[in-house]
Amino acid sequence: MKKILKFICAMFFGFLPGFFGMMFTPSGPSDAWYNALNKSVLTPDGWVFGVAWAVLYALLGLALFLIMNTPRPSAGKSRSYVLFGGQLILNGLWTYLFFGAHLIGIAFAVSVALLIISIWMMRSFYTINHGASYLVVPYILWLLFATYLNGVILYLN
Repeated sequence: MKKILKFICAMFFGFLPGFFGMMFTPSGPSDAWYNALNKSVLTPDGWVFGVAWAVLYALLGLALFLIMNTPRPSAGKSRSYVLFGGQLILNGLWTYLFFGAHLIGIAFAVSVALLIISIWMMRSFYTINHGASYLVVPYILWLLFATYLNGVILYLN
């Protein structure tokens, strides 16, 4: 029963930026603003973002669950939790800055910081549980792509 509660907790935290981000994702006036932006030719259709983020949040939750269930206590676990929390905050902040406040340049800087902290988190996870670290790789690859997309929007607008 304890593992089930840990799993639910880990998945909740994994999806937390998505729950927060739903308040700011393009709809209504924000949708008109986003649609009017000049974007990269590589920008996927809107539904792709929803599917990709759902999968990535699930992978992050699973990675956190693996870290939580690694039996050996270590200082690295505390650092991993802090880094995980940091990327959660930056992930939610990016959504607000980009879609809510329309601050494309600041959102780009946050995206770069998110990428850096996520790489650091992956490395920290690796010292505790290799599998958890590998689950973060798709997230980092997507963040690279998202940072590129944000950069192109910044450049073109």
